[in-house]
Amino acid sequence: MPSLALIVVFFIIPFVFNAGFAFSDWTSFSDAIAFNGLDNFRLITDLGILGHAIEVTVIYALVVVVVQNVVSLGLATLLQTPSRRTTFFRTLFFLPVLISPLAAGYIWSAMLRPNGPVNSAISVLVPGHFDYAWLGNATSALICTAAIEAWKWSGLATLVYVAGLNSVPRPIIEAATMDGAAGWTRFWRIKVPLLIPAFTFNLVIGFVGTLSAFDVIMATTSGGPGNATTVLNVALFQQYGLGFFGNASALSLVVTTLVVATAVPLVAFMRRREVAL
Repeated sequence: MPSLALIVVFFIIPFVFNAGFAFSDWTSFSDAIAFNGLDNFRLITDLGILGHAIEVTVIYALVVVVVQNVVSLGLATLLQTPSRRTTFFRTLFFLPVLISPLAAGYIWSAMLRPNGPVNSAISVLVPGHFDYAWLGNATSALICTAAIEAWKWSGLATLVYVAGLNSVPRPIIEAATMDGAAGWTRFWRIKVPLLIPAFTFNLVIGFVGTLSAFDVIMATTSGGPGNATTVLNVALFQQYGLGFFGNASALSLVVTTLVVATAVPLVAFMRRREVAL
């Protein structure tokens, strides 16, 4: 009962109020709040805010999921065998998970400045002075912020993959080895299918969680340059800051709908894959 009360107070009631405000003309310029139907959704669509934010959010989430899972699976393969060395590196790679997303964003924002450590390191390897503004170009800014988000959570995904790899029955690997299966064949034909539960967890948590991305982007680019990294939650924050609370509530409802509409079929698909295998 207490847990149900907490869910109602902290999740259900705020969601119901937010859903109601999404269909109201609530702004900071008037004390009156009236129902206005779908006007908020029409306005943010006509202004190009909604479509652009959804596009950036989806691209951002896809880049994060691909980078995070490729890097994490590679690290898990290298760190699968328990030893002091692998324990040290597992701990080292997990440290970013413990850092606040805002702190991670500020750290990388400083490192990626034109006169920052990243460009200084590149300048050692290439002729001339390298001073590229990684967060000043629309394409590189989106890729860099997504890579920072992936770096932040790769340690957690790595541990999930390590647990999955260590759960593969050893007799199956030994039988495949005796049948002449090489390393890549054992990995692709045996380990990857048995890693489906780990893929399910990492893909769903990574993709759905990234649809609500906010902290890293605000700490690095604040949605810029221009609106190149303005994901849904950043657009929501901007509308709220401008005093258009109805528009902000409408964007918040879109985020919730997008998360639910993505999570349910994605989980169902991955679970069917687990059963099929």
